[in-house]
Amino acid sequence: MNIGIDIMGGDFAPGSIIGGAILARECLPVDTEIILVGNQDVIVRYSEEHQLDVSGFSIIHTLDSVGMEDHPLKAFKEKPRAGLFLGQRLLTDGSLDGFCSAGNTGAMMVGAMQIITSIPGIIRPAIAATIPNVEGTNSLLLDVGLNPDARPDVLYQYGSIGTIYSNLVHGIVEPAVALLNVGIEESKGNMVTRSAYQLMKESSTYNFIGNIEANEMFVSTRADVIVTDGFIGNIMLKQAEAFYKVVSRKKIGNGYFEMFNFENFGGAPVLGVNAPLVIGHGISNDKAIKNMLLHTVDVVGAGLVKRIKEEMKR
Repeated sequence: MNIGIDIMGGDFAPGSIIGGAILARECLPVDTEIILVGNQDVIVRYSEEHQLDVSGFSIIHTLDSVGMEDHPLKAFKEKPRAGLFLGQRLLTDGSLDGFCSAGNTGAMMVGAMQIITSIPGIIRPAIAATIPNVEGTNSLLLDVGLNPDARPDVLYQYGSIGTIYSNLVHGIVEPAVALLNVGIEESKGNMVTRSAYQLMKESSTYNFIGNIEANEMFVSTRADVIVTDGFIGNIMLKQAEAFYKVVSRKKIGNGYFEMFNFENFGGAPVLGVNAPLVIGHGISNDKAIKNMLLHTVDVVGAGLVKRIKEEMKR
């Protein structure tokens, strides 16, 4: 298995990327190769200055990179050989089995839509995040940032995509799917959520259980998949990150709260595109990069893209 990573992606690149790749290499089987995509001179210079051993990595050299402040579409047009885009092209030609980056999210998504493209039948891809609850199990929340204004039919389809992911990655046989809303009653919500509810309740492809409110998240095991648009989903995700910072500063020692630490998950998969693609947090450190790489390996190993393609054909 060949897993590529954008060496210049993230606020602390290339240091956190190289450090995280070294940590991940120690956890992976020998037949899994991590490939660094980026400026070879930068990689060699940094590793020599910090006495890091990168001799076991393959490097695909390119001079260009996408900055966190770059405009996504402009970067795609002007920097086609940037590591963030080059890695996605290597995915499509089969040189890589999976690719990940903690770089510019907007640029990653432009590349995903233009280079990798959506799976036939997928209206809009989504970014999914794992949400822990006090019982020790996980729910899947999607979308968490890709589509801030999702239509009802898009939300309906997120139920299918989330069900497949929950089944393959979380091991849940028949995941319960809920729609995040301001009340559990069918009549609650805005025009989009009310319309989405009508579509979802008639679904024969997944187990829709109705609405779920935000005060059930983190404490309820009622839903395995929680569907919302990217605007609300991203706010919920950032709220969880803030919650972790609060308990850390208050020095509340409980292992449950560590499940809110994004470093332990590393990255979120883009669901609905034609190849395994994982996006990490821009502030990722070595530990987060390591876990982003490990999560990419899990997504590839689960055959997630193939399964979604099969489901869409049906």
